[in-house]
Amino acid sequence: MRKHTVTRSELADALFRRIGLSRLESAQLVEMVIDEISDAVLRGENVKLSGFGTFIQRSKRERIGRNPKTGVEAKISPRKVLVFKASHIMRDRINQG
Repeated sequence: MRKHTVTRSELADALFRRIGLSRLESAQLVEMVIDEISDAVLRGENVKLSGFGTFIQRSKRERIGRNPKTGVEAKISPRKVLVFKASHIMRDRINQG
C-alpha cells in the first residue's frame, strides 16, 4: 500500500469543498488552527483534540547513547520533544482497517 502525506493545501482544499469557504479563507483557517496548536505546545500546554488525540511536550534528560554502527558512546543532551498520543477512538479506527 502506497502512503500519502496530507499537506496544508490539501486540508484547505477539503474545507473549501466540504464547507464552502473560499480558498483563501480555507487556507487561513488551516494556518490559524496549526498556529494555535503550535503556540499552545510552545507554552508547555497539552493540546487535546477529542476523538483524535493529544499533543504533549515532554522533557528528556541527558543520557548516554551509543552509535549503533560503531558502538561508540556519546552524550545526548537534554531536550524537549513533542509527543502525539492517539485517542482510543482513533486507535480503534486505525485498527479496524
